[in-house]
Amino acid sequence: MTKNSAYSSAATPAALSGEFLLGGDLPVHRLGFGAMRLPTGSFQGAARDPETGIAVLRRAVELGVDHIDTAWFYRRGGVAANELIRTALAPYGDKLVIATKVGPMLDSDGVPSGQARPDQLRGLVEDNLRSLDVDRLDLVYLRVGGMAGPGGESIADRFAALAELREEGLIRHLGVSNVDAAQLAEAQAIAPVAAVQNSFHVQDQGDAELLAHCEKSGIAFVPFFPLGGGRRPIDATRMAHVTGRHQATVAQVALAWLLASSPALLAIPGTGSLDHLEENMDASRIRLTPEDLATLGE
Repeated sequence: MTKNSAYSSAATPAALSGEFLLGGDLPVHRLGFGAMRLPTGSFQGAARDPETGIAVLRRAVELGVDHIDTAWFYRRGGVAANELIRTALAPYGDKLVIATKVGPMLDSDGVPSGQARPDQLRGLVEDNLRSLDVDRLDLVYLRVGGMAGPGGESIADRFAALAELREEGLIRHLGVSNVDAAQLAEAQAIAPVAAVQNSFHVQDQGDAELLAHCEKSGIAFVPFFPLGGGRRPIDATRMAHVTGRHQATVAQVALAWLLASSPALLAIPGTGSLDHLEENMDASRIRLTPEDLATLGE
């Protein structure tokens, strides 16, 4: 927290979202921040102003965010999420948890496309260590596949390579991203899994069973595209009754629904806008009723 924050540490929007013990030893607020949109609005879009990204990150921490999700390959032109995080927030506070992911390789256009081999993962982890300026990464996800859905391939060799780096002390906790139940089980047979990051939002509930498994197992479930996007955008018209009742935006209700879905769910909405950041963080103040949840589940 900075001295200019308008909130006390107990009353920040992030704190109002509740807390989860990530990996059994890292307490984080359930409403965090995703850094993907700091460098650009899309992987093929124009680079954004880095000074705005720095301001967004600092304001996020003022609002109580203590869990930031990033990746070395979140970059466009000369603007990179990890460098923005380092510039804005280093030296990091003891309570700040930074999660990153490895696996995708950038093509000649700077778009993550191919997948790294097991022997390439050490280099990708070291890229994150250097760009974030840390000696150990709090949480590293193995991101599997491209934009297609999960499943259909073994992740054992790649996850085992990351498990070795965890044993060396370069990584504190491991996660998996874009996986099905079989791939999660494959990873768990090799090393403890602290978090799963899959596509999931109010109108994309195909992984409800996997979420329930994570909750039962003490594993964090961290949706990517929590506000839609990717393969399944959110239809705002289907949410109009609930947004109207709460005088809230679609994004706020979508985030409130995620927080109500499971105590193991961590929301990491991302933005490159200070206004959108404030809007997203205020979602923690919304308490959906059983009627709201029934309407949104239709």
